[in-house]
Amino acid sequence: MTATERVTLFAGHYGSGKTNVAVNYAVALSRSGPTAIADLDIVNPYFRTKDAEKVLKENGIRLIASDYAESNVDLPALPADAYSLIDDRSVKAVIDVGGDDRGALALGRYAPGIKAENDYRMLLVVNMYRPLTSTPEDCAVIMRETQQAAGIDFTGIVNNSNLGEETTADDVLRSAEFANGLSKLTGLPVVMTAVEKSVAPRLEGRIENIFPIEVYVRQGIDR
Repeated sequence: MTATERVTLFAGHYGSGKTNVAVNYAVALSRSGPTAIADLDIVNPYFRTKDAEKVLKENGIRLIASDYAESNVDLPALPADAYSLIDDRSVKAVIDVGGDDRGALALGRYAPGIKAENDYRMLLVVNMYRPLTSTPEDCAVIMRETQQAAGIDFTGIVNNSNLGEETTADDVLRSAEFANGLSKLTGLPVVMTAVEKSVAPRLEGRIENIFPIEVYVRQGIDR
Protein backbone atom coordinates (compact mmCIF):
# COMPACT_ATOMS: atom_id res chain seq x y z
CA MET A 1 0.00 0.00 0.00
CA THR A 2 3.02 2.31 -0.08
CA ALA A 3 3.16 4.81 -2.94
CA THR A 4 6.00 6.25 -4.99
CA GLU A 5 5.57 9.79 -3.63
CA ARG A 6 8.35 10.81 -1.27
CA VAL A 7 6.13 12.64 1.23
CA THR A 8 2.87 11.22 2.58
CA LEU A 9 0.71 13.34 4.86
CA PHE A 10 -2.11 11.98 7.03
CA ALA A 11 -4.82 14.25 8.40
CA GLY A 12 -8.25 13.68 9.86
CA HIS A 13 -10.71 14.44 12.61
CA TYR A 14 -9.84 13.58 16.22
CA GLY A 15 -10.42 9.88 16.75
CA SER A 16 -10.05 9.04 13.07
CA GLY A 17 -6.95 6.98 13.86
CA LYS A 18 -4.59 8.98 11.66
CA THR A 19 -1.68 8.47 14.05
CA ASN A 20 -2.05 4.70 13.99
CA VAL A 21 -2.25 4.72 10.21
CA ALA A 22 0.76 7.05 9.92
CA VAL A 23 2.94 4.92 12.22
CA ASN A 24 2.03 1.67 10.46
CA TYR A 25 2.61 3.29 7.09
CA ALA A 26 6.05 4.47 8.18
CA VAL A 27 6.92 0.94 9.30
CA ALA A 28 5.85 -0.41 5.90
CA LEU A 29 7.91 2.25 4.11
CA SER A 30 11.00 1.50 6.18
CA ARG A 31 11.27 -1.96 4.63
CA SER A 32 12.35 -0.38 1.34
CA GLY A 33 14.62 2.44 2.47
CA PRO A 34 15.39 5.31 4.86
CA THR A 35 12.21 6.63 6.46
CA ALA A 36 11.29 9.40 8.88
CA ILE A 37 8.04 10.43 10.53
CA ALA A 38 7.12 13.87 11.87
CA ASP A 39 4.36 14.68 14.34
CA LEU A 40 3.03 18.18 13.68
CA ASP A 41 0.13 18.01 16.13
CA ILE A 42 0.40 21.25 18.12
CA VAL A 43 -3.12 20.98 19.50
CA ASN A 44 -2.43 17.85 21.55
CA PRO A 45 0.68 18.55 23.69
CA TYR A 46 1.33 14.85 24.27
CA PHE A 47 2.16 14.00 20.64
CA ARG A 48 0.83 10.48 20.34
CA THR A 49 3.33 9.48 17.64
CA LYS A 50 5.96 9.74 20.39
CA ASP A 51 4.27 6.79 22.11
CA ALA A 52 5.47 4.54 19.28
CA GLU A 53 9.10 5.64 19.60
CA LYS A 54 10.32 2.17 20.57
CA VAL A 55 8.69 0.53 17.53
CA LEU A 56 9.98 3.26 15.27
CA LYS A 57 13.55 2.85 16.53
CA GLU A 58 13.37 -0.91 16.06
CA ASN A 59 12.52 -0.29 12.41
CA GLY A 60 15.22 2.34 11.91
CA ILE A 61 12.68 5.14 11.50
CA ARG A 62 13.67 8.64 12.52
CA LEU A 63 11.08 10.38 14.69
CA ILE A 64 10.69 14.15 14.58
CA ALA A 65 8.52 15.45 17.42
CA SER A 66 8.35 18.45 19.70
CA ASP A 67 10.65 18.75 22.68
CA TYR A 68 7.46 18.94 24.73
CA ALA A 69 6.29 15.51 23.69
CA GLU A 70 5.24 13.30 26.62
CA SER A 71 5.52 16.23 29.02
CA ASN A 72 2.92 18.12 31.00
CA VAL A 73 3.75 21.39 29.28
CA ASP A 74 0.63 22.58 27.52
CA LEU A 75 2.48 24.71 24.99
CA PRO A 76 2.01 24.34 21.24
CA ALA A 77 5.48 23.95 19.75
CA LEU A 78 6.65 22.62 16.43
CA PRO A 79 9.70 20.35 16.17
CA ALA A 80 12.68 22.48 15.22
CA ASP A 81 14.12 19.97 12.74
CA ALA A 82 10.93 19.35 10.74
CA TYR A 83 12.33 21.45 7.90
CA SER A 84 15.12 18.92 7.43
CA LEU A 85 12.49 16.31 6.63
CA ILE A 86 11.20 18.50 3.82
CA ASP A 87 14.67 19.38 2.54
CA ASP A 88 16.29 15.92 2.66
CA ARG A 89 14.96 14.26 -0.48
CA SER A 90 16.86 11.03 0.13
CA VAL A 91 14.39 10.02 2.86
CA LYS A 92 10.78 8.87 2.59
CA ALA A 93 8.75 11.17 4.82
CA VAL A 94 5.52 10.55 6.71
CA ILE A 95 3.79 13.51 8.35
CA ASP A 96 1.09 13.17 11.01
CA VAL A 97 -0.92 16.39 10.74
CA GLY A 98 -2.89 17.71 13.72
CA GLY A 99 -6.61 17.03 13.83
CA ASP A 100 -9.03 19.34 12.01
CA ASP A 101 -8.30 22.84 10.74
CA ARG A 102 -6.67 24.06 13.98
CA GLY A 103 -4.05 21.36 13.88
CA ALA A 104 -3.59 21.71 10.13
CA LEU A 105 -2.49 25.33 10.55
CA ALA A 106 0.92 24.02 11.68
CA LEU A 107 1.45 22.45 8.28
CA GLY A 108 1.12 25.82 6.60
CA ARG A 109 4.71 26.84 7.22
CA TYR A 110 5.99 23.67 5.54
CA ALA A 111 3.46 23.68 2.70
CA PRO A 112 5.49 25.85 0.28
CA GLY A 113 8.46 23.46 0.37
CA ILE A 114 6.25 20.39 0.01
CA LYS A 115 4.39 21.84 -2.95
CA ALA A 116 7.57 23.10 -4.58
CA GLU A 117 9.02 19.59 -4.61
CA ASN A 118 5.64 18.28 -5.85
CA ASP A 119 6.33 14.71 -4.76
CA TYR A 120 3.65 14.16 -2.14
CA ARG A 121 0.18 12.89 -1.41
CA MET A 122 -2.13 14.10 1.35
CA LEU A 123 -4.59 11.55 2.67
CA LEU A 124 -7.81 12.14 4.58
CA VAL A 125 -8.26 9.51 7.31
CA VAL A 126 -11.92 8.88 8.15
CA ASN A 127 -13.86 6.72 10.61
CA MET A 128 -17.61 6.52 10.02
CA TYR A 129 -18.11 5.13 13.52
CA ARG A 130 -17.09 8.41 15.16
CA PRO A 131 -19.93 10.86 16.01
CA LEU A 132 -18.77 13.86 13.97
CA THR A 133 -17.74 11.91 10.87
CA SER A 134 -20.63 9.49 10.43
CA THR A 135 -21.66 10.76 6.98
CA PRO A 136 -19.75 11.59 3.80
CA GLU A 137 -21.13 15.12 4.01
CA ASP A 138 -19.67 15.66 7.49
CA CYS A 139 -16.30 14.37 6.32
CA ALA A 140 -16.36 16.62 3.27
CA VAL A 141 -16.81 19.69 5.48
CA ILE A 142 -13.85 18.69 7.64
CA MET A 143 -11.81 17.98 4.51
CA ARG A 144 -12.41 21.46 3.10
CA GLU A 145 -11.66 23.20 6.39
CA THR A 146 -8.48 21.18 6.92
CA GLN A 147 -7.00 21.68 3.48
CA GLN A 148 -7.76 25.41 3.57
CA ALA A 149 -5.88 25.72 6.87
CA ALA A 150 -3.01 23.51 5.73
CA GLY A 151 -2.53 25.12 2.35
CA ILE A 152 -2.38 21.70 0.68
CA ASP A 153 -5.25 19.87 -1.00
CA PHE A 154 -6.09 16.27 -0.23
CA THR A 155 -5.32 13.71 -2.91
CA GLY A 156 -6.91 10.58 -1.47
CA ILE A 157 -8.96 8.92 1.27
CA VAL A 158 -8.03 6.33 3.90
CA ASN A 159 -11.03 4.42 5.23
CA ASN A 160 -10.11 3.62 8.82
CA SER A 161 -13.66 2.95 10.04
CA ASN A 162 -13.49 0.80 13.16
CA LEU A 163 -15.00 0.11 16.56
CA GLY A 164 -11.74 -0.55 18.33
CA GLU A 165 -11.13 -4.09 19.51
CA GLU A 166 -14.75 -5.01 18.77
CA THR A 167 -14.38 -4.39 15.02
CA THR A 168 -15.52 -7.26 12.81
CA ALA A 169 -15.12 -7.90 9.11
CA ASP A 170 -18.79 -6.98 8.65
CA ASP A 171 -18.18 -3.61 10.32
CA VAL A 172 -15.46 -2.88 7.79
CA LEU A 173 -17.61 -4.09 4.89
CA ARG A 174 -20.43 -1.78 5.98
CA SER A 175 -18.04 1.15 5.86
CA ALA A 176 -17.19 0.54 2.19
CA GLU A 177 -20.39 2.24 0.99
CA PHE A 178 -19.63 5.22 3.22
CA ALA A 179 -16.08 5.52 1.85
CA ASN A 180 -17.26 5.20 -1.74
CA GLY A 181 -19.89 7.86 -1.09
CA LEU A 182 -17.22 10.22 0.22
CA SER A 183 -15.13 9.44 -2.84
CA LYS A 184 -17.97 10.37 -5.18
CA LEU A 185 -18.73 13.52 -3.20
CA THR A 186 -15.14 14.79 -3.17
CA GLY A 187 -13.71 13.27 -6.34
CA LEU A 188 -10.90 11.68 -4.32
CA PRO A 189 -10.01 7.97 -4.61
CA VAL A 190 -10.12 5.59 -1.65
CA VAL A 191 -6.45 4.61 -1.64
CA MET A 192 -6.59 2.17 1.27
CA THR A 193 -8.85 0.58 3.86
CA ALA A 194 -7.00 0.19 7.13
CA VAL A 195 -8.03 -2.84 9.22
CA GLU A 196 -6.72 -4.67 12.25
CA LYS A 197 -4.23 -7.32 11.16
CA SER A 198 -6.26 -10.28 12.43
CA VAL A 199 -9.38 -9.07 10.58
CA ALA A 200 -7.62 -8.47 7.25
CA PRO A 201 -7.64 -12.11 6.03
CA ARG A 202 -11.44 -12.21 6.23
CA LEU A 203 -11.66 -9.27 3.85
CA GLU A 204 -9.39 -10.56 1.09
CA GLY A 205 -11.22 -10.39 -2.22
CA ARG A 206 -14.07 -8.42 -0.67
CA ILE A 207 -12.43 -5.00 -0.31
CA GLU A 208 -9.62 -3.54 -2.39
CA ASN A 209 -6.41 -1.98 -1.09
CA ILE A 210 -6.46 -3.46 2.42
CA PHE A 211 -3.81 -2.04 4.73
CA PRO A 212 -3.26 -4.17 7.88
CA ILE A 213 -2.75 -2.26 11.13
CA GLU A 214 -0.40 -3.98 13.56
CA VAL A 215 1.07 -1.24 15.76
CA TYR A 216 -1.29 0.72 17.99
CA VAL A 217 -0.63 4.10 19.56
CA ARG A 218 -2.60 4.72 22.74
CA GLN A 219 -5.31 2.20 22.02
CA GLY A 220 -8.79 3.46 22.69
CA ILE A 221 -7.84 7.12 22.19
CA ASP A 222 -6.86 7.55 18.56
CA ARG A 223 -7.86 4.39 16.73
